Amino acid sequence: MSSRREGTPQGGPLSPLLSNILLDELDRELQRRGHRFVRYADDCNVYVRSKAAGERVLASLERFLAERLRLQVNRAKSAVDRPWKRKFLGYTVTHERMTRLRVSPESMQRLKAKLRPLLRRGRGVSLARTCGELAPILRGWAAYYRRAEPRVSFEVLDEWIRRKLRVIYWRQWKRPRTRYRELVRRGLDPERARHSAGNGRGPWWNAGASHMNRAIPTRTLRRLGLVSLLEEHRRLQGLS
Repeated sequence: MSSRREGTPQGGPLSPLLSNILLDELDRELQRRGHRFVRYADDCNVYVRSKAAGERVLASLERFLAERLRLQVNRAKSAVDRPWKRKFLGYTVTHERMTRLRVSPESMQRLKAKLRPLLRRGRGVSLARTCGELAPILRGWAAYYRRAEPRVSFEVLDEWIRRKLRVIYWRQWKRPRTRYRELVRRGLDPERARHSAGNGRGPWWNAGASHMNRAIPTRTLRRLGLVSLLEEHRRLQGLS
């Protein structure tokens, strides 16, 4: 391990504070030019009317930052593009005349990546414990994205999480005989349960099939403590 001689720790409270102090001059320059923009720490979006204008503004801002503030723009993370194809602080916008905020696809993938290790660990513990560990993460995520208006992202993620939990059930049951017994115990017709238990398909397929949705309905998962992103979002918006 080597000691640091420059920069600030990423994710620390000092980094955004220093960014705001240093980039205040950039804000003033953008205001002077009459641009519409939004900035948080070192993440900045500037809105113009055409791609050609965007290219000109990007080039001029690169020169301004290099000559005035001795800063270099990260070209790998910078682009001239449509607003609904870019993201800002995990949000993007809808492609319509009256734009609305929505959750970016990248943010949805990051949440899935964060939940996967926890869901894998859930194979050896009770589902109630897994749901309890999920709860603070899901509530925090819904609170952060409470300003998103189209709710389809929350619905898609809810469905994905429920299916992942049904995968855990299917894996815990292990053998076709156990699966048959559990399916019958949970209300499936014996003939249908026998066919489903021995279908030879993988856990992900079975978790999305009708027999598992019937055996492990959403209300069962809710009783175990599963937080619904959609319902949490509605509650935060005062719609429930």
